[in-house]
Amino acid sequence: MAGVSDNGNLLRVRELRVYFETDDGTVKAVDGVNFELKRGETLGIVGESGSGKTVANLSIMRLIPEPPGQIAGGSIEFNGRDVLKLSAREMRDLRGCHIAMVFQDPMTSLNPFMRVSKQLMEVTQLHLGHTKEQARRHAVAMLTQVGIPDAAERIDSYPHEFSGGMRQRVMIAMALSCKPQLLIADEPTTALDVTIQAQILELIRKLKSETGTSVILITHDLGVIAGMTDHVTVMYAGKVFEQAATVELFERPGNPYTKALLQSVPDPTSEQGKLFQIPGQPPDLANLPSGCPFAPRCQRAAEICTREFPPFVQITSNHYSLCHFANEVYAESAT
Repeated sequence: MAGVSDNGNLLRVRELRVYFETDDGTVKAVDGVNFELKRGETLGIVGESGSGKTVANLSIMRLIPEPPGQIAGGSIEFNGRDVLKLSAREMRDLRGCHIAMVFQDPMTSLNPFMRVSKQLMEVTQLHLGHTKEQARRHAVAMLTQVGIPDAAERIDSYPHEFSGGMRQRVMIAMALSCKPQLLIADEPTTALDVTIQAQILELIRKLKSETGTSVILITHDLGVIAGMTDHVTVMYAGKVFEQAATVELFERPGNPYTKALLQSVPDPTSEQGKLFQIPGQPPDLANLPSGCPFAPRCQRAAEICTREFPPFVQITSNHYSLCHFANEVYAESAT
């Protein structure tokens, strides 16, 4: 693989567009998305369901089903090479070895008819050239590393013989088997109880610290974002609505959508019994409204918001917001 570019970016996504052809029209699931990730950092991607988070990251792995989907434009530079221009063989070499992904549901990601040992071993046999014996030893070591007790005895179990949290650990062990430079974790704590959630997140944090792996963490949980990431990209309706360092975004959001998401987080110290919710529903991506896609739900929307698509405003050196009133929202957040 080529070396990291001079600006330190391991990954650079530019003007990415991913469309799906449906009976209702063209769904622009990802429409002009830009973000970057430096070596050793964690990027959080947050937004409501259907905002384009998962599709954007499946595109990095070139796992968009074609048809009905297609990567309609843009570039994805990983280590200075455009992933979208690689051959199928080059992508197979990249996946699992240099870029790995932990999917939302480990039960559907693991083959239920194959023992965990075989699924773990084939990764290193393919990418690292391990013999069967070497691959098995490595698989046991990886299961031990991710905290599965009696790994040598349990490695020949089937996925259904593990709990949800243990299956997620197996997925993480598989993803990290070749020490990838980039780990994409797509909702890694979905459907897990809070104790197991904390264990999984601590495991990702620990392994990142030990291996130097860069991480993209996709979630709708702002609490996870606050505790795990260096930078945040907020997505809505296939667009990037805000980008900033995590601390700054939480302290001074510059977009009404981000402010609404933060308001939606339950506050146990609040004396008010009513929880805040964003009114309405996310838009139909096959029939987006004119102007700002968030305008029909936005408490701050003005006439210009329904008429003109908003600009991507630079608020500070590393803080951007897609809003006609970005600077005003940012200023108000300081009060």
